[in-house]
Amino acid sequence: MSRVGIVGAGAGAAALTHVVDGAVPDAEVTVLEKSGGVCGRVATRRRGDCTYDYGANYLKDEDERVTELVRETLDADGLVDTEGPVYTFDSDGTVSEGRDADDHKWSYEAGLTQLAKRLFDGTDATVHRRTRVETVRRDADAATWTLVDSDGETWGPFDALVLNPPAPQTAALLRDAAWDREIRETLAGAAAAVDYRTIWTAVLHYPFELDRPYYALVNTDEDHEVGWISREECKPGHVPDGESLLIVQASPEWSVERYDDPAADNVADLAALTADVVGDERLTDPDWTDHQGWRYALPEGAVAEGPVDSAADHGLYCVGDWVAGEARLHAALRNGLETGERLAYAL
Repeated sequence: MSRVGIVGAGAGAAALTHVVDGAVPDAEVTVLEKSGGVCGRVATRRRGDCTYDYGANYLKDEDERVTELVRETLDADGLVDTEGPVYTFDSDGTVSEGRDADDHKWSYEAGLTQLAKRLFDGTDATVHRRTRVETVRRDADAATWTLVDSDGETWGPFDALVLNPPAPQTAALLRDAAWDREIRETLAGAAAAVDYRTIWTAVLHYPFELDRPYYALVNTDEDHEVGWISREECKPGHVPDGESLLIVQASPEWSVERYDDPAADNVADLAALTADVVGDERLTDPDWTDHQGWRYALPEGAVAEGPVDSAADHGLYCVGDWVAGEARLHAALRNGLETGERLAYAL
């Protein structure tokens, strides 16, 4: 029996687990996730009758293999296509029509985290939530890996180890790992070199319908305090009729500057900015709000392939959008599928 340990239950890890479980039926897969949910920055919350994706907004149909996975391999019950195009706005807040009205933008009635939940649920993997890994150890003689969590509990040994956290967090784990110094420092350095955009997100709910021809607005000149505004009511099953729920993502610069400011102030300022762009003063006064800061929201590039490949030769695999080099959900899923095949072959 092969034993696989996975740190992080993001989309890439879920896709990798799906592949390994199918290709190596006797593999024992253990997933350790620091939060209470799965799917990483693909995050869903519920409040009352509202369901909202406050991290990644949707899954695009830009990869045939991922599309097949979602539409045919997984249970497609509850899969919904977001209604409406994405328009643009500039630094002055001037809104213009976009060009992707015919693109699919998928979520689920129960939220986008259904992707990872369905992938994991279709396997025999064990997912341990609220388990923060702090130490990675390599037993060179036995060629196995051991993990130690923040409570001092030891997990393993594992024949292969998969790291799914964002690149900076993966780099921190590797720097403190008990492993070959040259290999771990090279990989840690490569991971640390991946730059990230920080995003602070406000969720704004209103007890009235917002009549607009678009699903979302995106700032294209990257010179506005707001980078993205989207309407969750455009996703079937997310928001009751007669209500509006906006997801507002601040620009990376604004997010870094205001990251640790009082949340109420940030939400109020983003609501005022949103009202100005959308052209409706009522939006300055939401009846309830939510928020989330994503310090490592979107990778700006890809990790160097050489260190990642060298680590895989020793049974350590990295997976995620920062490995794929594209800050998109379909890229993370595709990377998980491909890395899962490489791991299954090695096992």
